[in-house]
Amino acid sequence: MSNIKFSGLKGQALEIDHEDIPSIKEFRDVIPDQYFKSNTKTSLSYLSQSALIQSIVFAIGLSIPFTSKMIPIWIIYSLISGTTAMGFWVIAHECGHGAFSENKSLETITGYLLHSLLLVPYFSWQRSHAVHHRFTNNITNGETHVPLVIEGNGVTEKVGGEKELRFSHSLGKKNYGILQVLLHLIFGWPAYLLTGSTGGVKYGTSNHFWPIEPFSKALWPSIWTKKVWLSDIGVATTLLGIFYLVFKFGIFPVIAMYIGPLLVVNCWLVVYTWLHHTDSDVPHLSNKDFDYMRGAFLSIDRPYGKILNFLHHNIGSSHVVHHVSPTIPHYHAKKATVLIKKAFKKAYLFNPDPIPKALWNIACNCVAVKSDKNSERYLWQSSYKKRKIKM
Repeated sequence: MSNIKFSGLKGQALEIDHEDIPSIKEFRDVIPDQYFKSNTKTSLSYLSQSALIQSIVFAIGLSIPFTSKMIPIWIIYSLISGTTAMGFWVIAHECGHGAFSENKSLETITGYLLHSLLLVPYFSWQRSHAVHHRFTNNITNGETHVPLVIEGNGVTEKVGGEKELRFSHSLGKKNYGILQVLLHLIFGWPAYLLTGSTGGVKYGTSNHFWPIEPFSKALWPSIWTKKVWLSDIGVATTLLGIFYLVFKFGIFPVIAMYIGPLLVVNCWLVVYTWLHHTDSDVPHLSNKDFDYMRGAFLSIDRPYGKILNFLHHNIGSSHVVHHVSPTIPHYHAKKATVLIKKAFKKAYLFNPDPIPKALWNIACNCVAVKSDKNSERYLWQSSYKKRKIKM
């Protein structure tokens, strides 16, 4: 077993065996039945909460002059507005999972509108995200944040791990970490939507807006192809609205009030997904070692604090529950997390490291993985520390 303790998990994830992972039935037995059900009024109240907060922030923005002298203030505004707007992303995310309402028409319309306004293709993302849930931390079938493999075969594993290790060594830990943070936060989300970046080898080069050749069609079987085109209509309509606003009010106000905050929303999305599923102590699994519950319990909860949990509906602090049962609404997931933490102490992963420290750790140390032939797992390697493996 690995004795490397790079993070606040202190090697916990490397010590979990199959028998430590609960079955779906054992998981459900711990959580009250009502937690698995959404309530439309409650969900709408949280949507209203985000809308009210965003309206206040938007009103403040309208009081700031659109002048070059105010650019520093507009940068601060983007950070604040993008952080509050992330609440809409979380609500749309719940709609995509079927956790918003028993009224599926209302749920679909809500999710479609919210995601379209954030330039997210709703149905495309719904499909790819479902695949991500089904194969969390699977080295072959995983759909996001699938690492490069040292001595990868290119068929069931992504190649390029050796090259990435050499590259990280040539830059040095600090420079490599800075580069990874910038690449992930600035380019990570559009790269994923346009090319399927960080996806597993099974899906090839995918595109969330174009479900046919020359891009891979692996993610878009049968009816999903039509749904991708339908998603494009929502995004295209939003883009037309943006162009109209630029024509009417000019480019500066649109960048200040919409584009800047949207970039911050995208950064938050990458931070959450990256930290949910990557940690120097958390392995990836081969097909032989993988099953749904084992993959789901490799998700990581983290301490985002009361303010961010309030604004973002606890998406970062109750993610393990969400990955096991994504139809549990966020307002129940928080309570369910307390229960599974107590019931499955060895399997439940919570990393207490502060978010900046955790982000820096994975940016620097999660370079590539290497197959551990004795355990059918893939362990993170870096060029900065010698990782000793004790069997």
